[in-house]
Amino acid sequence: MKVRLAASLTIAGMIATPAVAEWGFSGEPTPMAFAQSGSMSVELQCDRIRFAPAGYDQSEDIVNKQGLSIRFMKDGQTEVGSFQAGGGNAEFRIVDNYPVEILFNDMADYGFVLDQIAANAVLNFSMIDQDVSYGFFDLSGSAAAVKSLRATCAGAGAGAAQDAAAVEAPEGIVYCGGGAIKRQIEYAILENTDDQWDARVTVNGETLRAMTSYSYFGSAETPAGFVVALLGEDRSEFLVFRDGGRDWIEFGDYTYEQCN
Repeated sequence: MKVRLAASLTIAGMIATPAVAEWGFSGEPTPMAFAQSGSMSVELQCDRIRFAPAGYDQSEDIVNKQGLSIRFMKDGQTEVGSFQAGGGNAEFRIVDNYPVEILFNDMADYGFVLDQIAANAVLNFSMIDQDVSYGFFDLSGSAAAVKSLRATCAGAGAGAAQDAAAVEAPEGIVYCGGGAIKRQIEYAILENTDDQWDARVTVNGETLRAMTSYSYFGSAETPAGFVVALLGEDRSEFLVFRDGGRDWIEFGDYTYEQCN
């Protein structure tokens, strides 16, 4: 974890100031602490951050660089700490066609980020390689919002572990479909694992590691029948559904129905 703490450091070239907006918290359907600053938004979820900068080109820049400097300021100019998120400690991807999602490899790193957000006055997302900001957020009310997020996520932890065993794919289920390329998909959730890759997804006989997420992406209402999201190490996303005796997976632009 690359963390820098400084007694006082003035960031050169800082000309933007965050719009003052109180942080909020929402427990349903996905627990999150959130804030808006002009056309930008940030969401803190149980295990990830979603940051929507002012333009899609900035989202692409962050993902292409696979890096983001998360800076914490005691006022509009003085930096007191930072976390350098990069390929060694986090993963970046664009979700819902716009926001950048930051997944931390070590939850201790994410804990540090939450601590600093709750303790400081301004949050600055900037380029990993230079002092150019993607966006600023006022942190008024962030301490209470982060406290609520942590309490809710901690309370859901035991239940999520139980759900993981309950929703494991029945033996032998195969999902079929696709467009020009036909696919057969199977998945399995592991009972014991030493890292975040607690699932395996097999597509046309090739298996990749994945991590599970039991919260639906974004702030939209969870669709009926949603069971689990499988987030592949190659950044693929498989959404598993089960409703009214029907089993299916959504992958890319296609729906794969149970075919055995």
